Amino acid sequence: MTAERLDKLIADSGLWTRSEARTLIRAGRAAVDGVTVREPERKFPRESAVSVDGERVNCSKYRYFMLDKPAGCVCANEDRNLPTVLELLPEEYKRLGLFTVGRLDRDTTGLLLLTNDGDFAHRVISPKSEVEKCYAAVIDGETTLEDVERFAAGLTLGDGTRCLPAKLEGLGPGKCLVRVREGKYHQVKRMLAAVGKPVLELRRISIGELKLKEASQPGCLVELDKNDLLAVLTQ
Repeated sequence: MTAERLDKLIADSGLWTRSEARTLIRAGRAAVDGVTVREPERKFPRESAVSVDGERVNCSKYRYFMLDKPAGCVCANEDRNLPTVLELLPEEYKRLGLFTVGRLDRDTTGLLLLTNDGDFAHRVISPKSEVEKCYAAVIDGETTLEDVERFAAGLTLGDGTRCLPAKLEGLGPGKCLVRVREGKYHQVKRMLAAVGKPVLELRRISIGELKLKEASQPGCLVELDKNDLLAVLTQ
């Protein structure tokens, strides 16, 4: 079991910088497994119960979040002209080195994963993993049985791009659900446009078995636990 310096563990929470962590440790504000520790250099397993001022601190190396992405912001670390999803984060989370798992278009809303775990992100977005993403779309028109069959067979877009078989479910005039297992550029919009049903609004509502709550509001941020991560990768 690997041990880490206490000041690093506390800094990894995002709540304090490394120098701030050293200061509060020397002041006797930190404890490990209920015992006060005043030496920042002392090492402990990351699984230890670390607290500051009596409050448990999350010292996990990797962190995972679900953001209900609002329209108008982009999935980028920085952008000169547009707000980014990372700007929506509380200050303490901006120190964690988070990045988006895949991307949603500027005007697409809904479930977006954020993490600092590159291996997890790769597993989610890799076509080989076949993680299903479900989108609720508002469209101009109403889907038909022929549209459903074309999606199931795998559409070829106007530029020759071949899409894997996908699931299309009509919900009556102007509404449908689309489930895909890949993430090509503007894929859902382009697929619906290819069958003559242009998208007016698009919202991602699930990744794998992880779903946005019906009452979720744009900008809502939730930290995920191990069960949530299993839900993402469970098919």
